[in-house]
Amino acid sequence: MSPTPELPPLTIRLAAPRGFCAGVDRAIKIVEMALEKWGAPVYVRHEIVHNRYVVDGLREKGAVFVEELDECPDDRPVVFSAHGVPKSVPEAASARQMLFVDATCPLVSKVHIEAERHAAKGLQIVMIGHAGHPETVGTMGQLPEGEVLLVETVADVATLAPRDPERLAYVTQTTLSLDDTAEIAAALKAKFPAIQGPHKEDICYATTNRQEAVKAMAPQIEALLVIGAPNSSNSKRLVEVGKKSGCAYSQLVQRAADIDWRAIAGITSVGVTAGASAPEVLVEEVIDAFRARHTVTVELVETAVERVEFKPPRILRQPTGDAA
Repeated sequence: MSPTPELPPLTIRLAAPRGFCAGVDRAIKIVEMALEKWGAPVYVRHEIVHNRYVVDGLREKGAVFVEELDECPDDRPVVFSAHGVPKSVPEAASARQMLFVDATCPLVSKVHIEAERHAAKGLQIVMIGHAGHPETVGTMGQLPEGEVLLVETVADVATLAPRDPERLAYVTQTTLSLDDTAEIAAALKAKFPAIQGPHKEDICYATTNRQEAVKAMAPQIEALLVIGAPNSSNSKRLVEVGKKSGCAYSQLVQRAADIDWRAIAGITSVGVTAGASAPEVLVEEVIDAFRARHTVTVELVETAVERVEFKPPRILRQPTGDAA
């Protein structure tokens, strides 16, 4: 298909880094390795990562996605998603003598450990996060009910009533906007001066890097397309960052078929990025869709180089029959 003659040439500014982060890469590998080691079906509690294309691909290989553990048989392996799970989930799996593999991103696990460390000192935890998001549910579920208070906005901080304002610590969901989180953290520190924060920012390196790339490209583009799922927190934050950084038309698309061509007719520059759960094949699909309409020049906007890699759990790296 040749470019449409009446449409102007188009510069695509392609964000780098974009797409899969090390935690997502590891989680997908865990399901694939579990299928190789134990055969199908392997059960997965919740979407392993928030991307329909990825989930459908794993389903075709023999993964069965369920919402809760009670939908899994006792005699098949189960994988817990990259977002993390409340403590009650592995405890229930152990009680049923199930074989389970935890694909929780190591950076999420770090927040779990942080929360437990603070609680061991008798501090009540405040979590900056989104209600109902699997990661927030998992982190809050590391401690008994009432030990973790959730705040989603600066306004929530104003009504927060901890049991002891002098004995507080806060943690954050790893996929939030750095700027929004900084605002909420500042409000917490203003209201509760004794509150303890993380030693190092909880927002994960990949979330930060993808947001910085969008900030760098936003002033140079007329439209921004973020490839990601509607339930992907980090992808939705990229859309918000694009808008706040000066690109009024910032939209989330799951794949090329979702692009609203009428809304961007006549533009000469577009930014393309992908959330941490979106595979590169979907980025290529979007670029190809633009090439079918425009004469396209692709320019890379690179703000960081990522070399992080997380190993899969030992149980998957050992031959079948070895002890875990």
